[in-house]
Amino acid sequence: MSRGAPGTVEKVRCATIIGRWDAVFSRGARIPSGPVSDTTWAHTNVTACDFNGVPGAGGRRPSRRSLVPGCHGGQPSPVGFYSEHLRPRLHTLALSEKTTGEVRRRVCAGLAGDVLEIGMGSALNQPHLPAAVTGVWGIEPSATAIRLGVERRAASTIPVVVAGDDAQTLPFPDDRFDAALCTWVLCGIPDAGAALAEVARVLKPGATLHFVEHGLAPDPGVVRWQRRGNRINRVVSGCVLDNDVRSLLAASPLTVTELDEHYEKGGPKAAAFMYEGRATA
Repeated sequence: MSRGAPGTVEKVRCATIIGRWDAVFSRGARIPSGPVSDTTWAHTNVTACDFNGVPGAGGRRPSRRSLVPGCHGGQPSPVGFYSEHLRPRLHTLALSEKTTGEVRRRVCAGLAGDVLEIGMGSALNQPHLPAAVTGVWGIEPSATAIRLGVERRAASTIPVVVAGDDAQTLPFPDDRFDAALCTWVLCGIPDAGAALAEVARVLKPGATLHFVEHGLAPDPGVVRWQRRGNRINRVVSGCVLDNDVRSLLAASPLTVTELDEHYEKGGPKAAAFMYEGRATA
């Protein structure tokens, strides 16, 4: 099932490169212009290859523009200090092991082989991946989130490739992955439908997406609060509260095989209605 999963030594090298990549942005440096050599890519682009000498993206290198955190579909968007540096830390705190560990264990159960993870964040799912997972190819637009996850990835026996920054245009060939993982991500993707279509494209026939998402509540009173809170939640968390997850899945090429809808205990209802399940390609 494994196809080119990077080795342990290369995983350490990946973490080193990620640190250099984050340093590039913290200094406000530009991505090198002109011809890009393999050496240049090795020091600036964590998405260029699978770190075993095999180019990522199905042999295609992503464009330089697509590497800038905060870009979607290759179109740059404003990246302020809060959204790039503070928001990823807020997400890591709010979705900590203490708060979400039990849910992550359920969602990750049964994953095996080469796994695509969209919205990898600071690698909070990494400790919950089963031993049957041979490698993770993660999509994450925030360089800060990637850096925050270095220690979790390094502590894991499962190798990780930071493979891109835009779930709406995945840099992989069709039928590439044995499974996919998505935890609290769709609410912040501009075109979540496009992201789900891409996940379906790169999954092998019959392979499964494991997911948990917060979204549109069934109670009209809660929905009113969700819609009132959307504006401030977009600013603070970068996502919407009333994401219609059921409709998104129904409109996608995926087939939902398991779906549990419930209010998660301990949080405000406007942000606590969960959609947890599986969907097959």
